[in-house]
Amino acid sequence: MPYKILKKKELGSSGTLMEMVLETPLIAKKAHGGNFPLTVADYDRDIGTITIVFQIVGKSTRLLADQNVGDELLDVVGPLGNAVHVKKYDNPIVIIGGGVGIAPCYPQAKELKEVGNKIITIIGARNTDLLFWREKMAAVSDEMIICTDDGTEGRKGVVTEPLKEIMQREKIEFVIAIGPLIMMKFVTLTTNGSGDLPKVKTYVSLNTIMIDGTGMCGGCRFSTHDGEIYFACVDGPDVDGHIVDFDNLLKRAGRFKEQEEECMHCYCEEYGHPYKEVK
Repeated sequence: MPYKILKKKELGSSGTLMEMVLETPLIAKKAHGGNFPLTVADYDRDIGTITIVFQIVGKSTRLLADQNVGDELLDVVGPLGNAVHVKKYDNPIVIIGGGVGIAPCYPQAKELKEVGNKIITIIGARNTDLLFWREKMAAVSDEMIICTDDGTEGRKGVVTEPLKEIMQREKIEFVIAIGPLIMMKFVTLTTNGSGDLPKVKTYVSLNTIMIDGTGMCGGCRFSTHDGEIYFACVDGPDVDGHIVDFDNLLKRAGRFKEQEEECMHCYCEEYGHPYKEVK
């Protein structure tokens, strides 16, 4: 069945962040925080919709952003991946969203808050233009901290600084971090117990390259520090961040950069979009 685009809007002022509401009644019926496609940013079981948020970085996301309300997508597969670990915990949960990763943090924070947990949220981005959903995140948080690299909103600096302060002042049940690989790497280094701070269980959502999303292609594989191999699509995307070999994953994430740039350039040239280098 085709899946209709019911709503579409631009988030922030960067011109690269898009929100879409899709008519997907069967997916909406089963979706939870932690599932994907493109990570489910929200869902409405009553009207049968899911919300996705994505950043335009290459041809596929540019092509998706060029679709309009009323257009139909041929295939939307889901819900895939493992859902968030929802139950009432004894101690607060810290949820960290970086850039477009703020969107998939929302349903996880909402579901954990609904069962009575204390939620401390940290959202961050390079600048204020890349921040969004402040009100939505605040509504499901007991405390929310905003950070920007350049200081244009909230605290100037990276998300690990307020994380350290929170860990120093109270016991944390676990941390959920979703965002750029480099951000998730440094969050796990902060919580791994190697310094003066206690070790805290940390879940990261791996945004690896995926093809089929069901474990058959192997494109989303990632390795652990012990050399074991897992697949982000079926073993994640939320996984124990302390086992992930982020250095290896960062190298793998850039292995098709040349091809991605070529595809994006050709598409933009054909359809009259100004070309921007893939980040």
